[in-house]
Amino acid sequence: MPQTRIDEQIVLVSEAGEPIGSTPKLASHHAHTPLHRGFSVYIFNDRGQILVTQRALTKKVWPSVWTNSCCGHPMPGESTPEAIKRRVSYELGMTVDNLQSILPNYRYTTPPYQGIIENEVCPVYFARSNDTPDPNPEQVEDYKWLSWEEFRTEASNDQGDTWSWWCKDQLKQLPSDPKKYSTKN
Repeated sequence: MPQTRIDEQIVLVSEAGEPIGSTPKLASHHAHTPLHRGFSVYIFNDRGQILVTQRALTKKVWPSVWTNSCCGHPMPGESTPEAIKRRVSYELGMTVDNLQSILPNYRYTTPPYQGIIENEVCPVYFARSNDTPDPNPEQVEDYKWLSWEEFRTEASNDQGDTWSWWCKDQLKQLPSDPKKYSTKN
């Protein structure tokens, strides 16, 4: 499993989404998190199910909540597809293909959760994999495969913090029927 460095850097961006520098990932997530690049990916299998994950209880940012398949940050000089493949491998022990940009201009700022605000320019992707997840326990507490409708129902009906804020917000903009995106081309 690829290792992630303790001093991993994130890319700071302007309001227009242009890179303006970098900073250590963990140290920059706090009550005044600067705007930075991120990504979210939703992984589908051949049965049309989506992989959802519960973030590890020990994570600094949004621990224990359920969310889309994988989230992360491109490092300086790294493309978003490269970052997705790196993080999916690191967090889930999986490979993905058929990456498709679904919400290329998604941007969000969360309300505080345990004192931390997330603040990202965060393109959203769909991807495919039939690998069996082998979660990194430092990143993922649990996972499950759900139909798109099961996922939409569970996440949309959450009035608290069972599901991540960004996942619920993205769901408002994602297609109600992802079949044309989630099947192999």
